[in-house]
Amino acid sequence: GVPRASLVVIAATLTYFDLPEAGLLLILGVDHLLDMGRSATNVVGNSVAAAVVAKWENQIEEPSEGETARA
Repeated sequence: GVPRASLVVIAATLTYFDLPEAGLLLILGVDHLLDMGRSATNVVGNSVAAAVVAKWENQIEEPSEGETARA
């Protein structure tokens, strides 16, 4: 990921379908929020994948009784 890289694709798509460029300005207003959602999804997916591979490779140890979370 490159932030706002999707705007380049959207701009090209608008031109291809002969849509007005003003549509890009409307998308620009909400793209920041959508970009944060895409980034969060990417981070969660990468974290889950790393945890699954670590568990698969036996790199995650089960905590002992003394190492359990303390409230």
